[in-house]
Amino acid sequence: MITMQQIRQDLKEIRYYYSQRKELDAAALIIGENAVVKKAKRYNLAIDRAPLILYRLYYGLYVMNNSQSALAYDWDKCVDYIKQLNGRLCDYLADNL
Repeated sequence: MITMQQIRQDLKEIRYYYSQRKELDAAALIIGENAVVKKAKRYNLAIDRAPLILYRLYYGLYVMNNSQSALAYDWDKCVDYIKQLNGRLCDYLADNL
């Protein structure tokens, strides 16, 4: 079973991958695909079955590289709400990976 600490670390790596995707995909053509890409694909498969709000949160935070504060502003919600949703997202991932 995957730990919550590992999920949070994986999400940080996935966020970094998506923030640098163009460059890393170009590097993959020369070096080969990094393990984080496989991890991102695994998480994407899990999240595509998630409740829509968690799916949207994952996209906003980790694929689009928004901070919780920026996403709260975009969604017209408070930061605590986004933090709560992120906790639910991590719980969902722990149960579905």
